[in-house]
Amino acid sequence: MTEFEARLERFETLAAECDLISKLTNDTAKRELYLRLGLHYRELADDMRTIIATKHAA
Repeated sequence: MTEFEARLERFETLAAECDLISKLTNDTAKRELYLRLGLHYRELADDMRTIIATKHAA
């Protein structure tokens, strides 16, 4: 597994954890925080997928 693939896996895991936390909390502010954080991690994962695809295409 390359460093990029490891980072991709980590970002996907963090996004899933944030989604779970947002569903479990009763605090609206915390829910919104974890939803935004999960979105950010998903964006980072998408960036890693692009980098991996570009690296494999080269």
